[in-house]
Amino acid sequence: MTEEQIELNSKPHLGYITIPPSAYNYDPIAVRQAVYDEEAWAAIIINANATTLLRQAVEQGNSSFDPLGTCQIIYTSARDQDSYYDYIIPELTALQTEVTSMFGELWVKQIMANDSIPRSNLAKVPQALSPAIGFSMYDLRPFYPFVAVPAVTIGLIYLIIIAFFSFTFFLPIHMRFITPGEGHPVMKFWQLILWRWISTLAAYLLMSLAYSFISLAFQIPFSNPPGIETEVVNNANSFGRATFVVYWMVNFIGMGALGLACENVAMVIGQPWTAMWLIFWVISNVSTSFYAIELSPHFYYWGYAWPLHSIVEASRTLIFNLHSRLGLDFGILLSWVAVNSALFPICCYIMRWKSQKEKQKGQ
Repeated sequence: MTEEQIELNSKPHLGYITIPPSAYNYDPIAVRQAVYDEEAWAAIIINANATTLLRQAVEQGNSSFDPLGTCQIIYTSARDQDSYYDYIIPELTALQTEVTSMFGELWVKQIMANDSIPRSNLAKVPQALSPAIGFSMYDLRPFYPFVAVPAVTIGLIYLIIIAFFSFTFFLPIHMRFITPGEGHPVMKFWQLILWRWISTLAAYLLMSLAYSFISLAFQIPFSNPPGIETEVVNNANSFGRATFVVYWMVNFIGMGALGLACENVAMVIGQPWTAMWLIFWVISNVSTSFYAIELSPHFYYWGYAWPLHSIVEASRTLIFNLHSRLGLDFGILLSWVAVNSALFPICCYIMRWKSQKEKQKGQ
C-alpha cells in the first residue's frame, strides 16, 4: 500500500525506497542504527507479524491490542531541524494519514464481510477496526533545547566576522614592532611574520573561548552523558563533561580556518576590496552550512569542503550526540589552517611589496 501511494504521488518527493527486512537481518534495531548513522533521513518500519496480530485481535477480541504497535517511523531531527520540520515530517505525516485512511476502509469492509468473526469480539476491540494500524514516531535525537539554534546556525556568522575584523584591529599594533623610534629594537621582517602568525592564533584561542562561553551562558547542555544510539535520548552530549572543551576546540580551529583565509586575502587585495571578500566569504559559507546540501543541486557540493559546514556538523555532533564525523570535520578545518599558514608568509611579503610600491609613488 505504501508503494502504491508513492507511485500515485505525482509531486516531487524526497525519494522513498523499499528495502527488504533481510537487508537488516529482520532486526528493527538495525534499521534504527542505520538512521542514526545517517544512511537515511528517516525510516518506516512495518513490525514483524503486524498483520497476524491485527487479525488475531479481531478474531479473539484481544482488548490489549495497540494499533501503534504495527508500524514505526524513525528519524533524527537534530541532524537538521529545518529540513525535518519543513520537508520530511510533513511528508511522513501525509503518507501516514493516507495509508491509515486507505487501510482502514479496506480492512473494515473485509472484517464486516466475514461472518465467522463474532460481533461481540469486535465490540471488545474497536481499535482493531478503526484506526486498525498506527505509526509510532521515534525521534532518536530530538532538536532540543531550542536555544541551541544560534549555536548551530546564525550565531556562527560571528566567527567569520570576529576573525575578519581582527586583521584590521591588530595590524596597527603589529606594525609598531617594525617602526623605528618606538623605544624597542626593531623586528626583522621574518620575525614579524612569525609574531603575527602566533599572536593571531593566540587571539583566536581566546576569542573562540569567549564565543563558546556564550553558548554555555544560554544553558545549552554540555555535560550530559552520551546516550544509546538506537534509543530516544534528549540532551545527550558526545563526550559527557568533556564536551565543552571539544566544542571550544572546534570553534578555535574553525576560527583559524576562517580567519587565516581572511588575513591572507586582506593582505593581498587590500582596501576597499576586502569588503567584497567578506560578503563572498559569509554568503558562500552560510549557504552551504545552514541548509542541507543533500537537498541542493550537485553544483553546491563544493560546500562540503568549506570551513563553516564542518563547524556546523561538528557542533551538532557534540551538542546532540549525533553520528560522529569529527575526524573528517577536524581534518577539513586543519587542512584550511595548514594551507593558509603556508601561504601566510607569501601574503605578508606581497603586502610589504605593495606598501613599498605605494611609498615610491608618493615620493
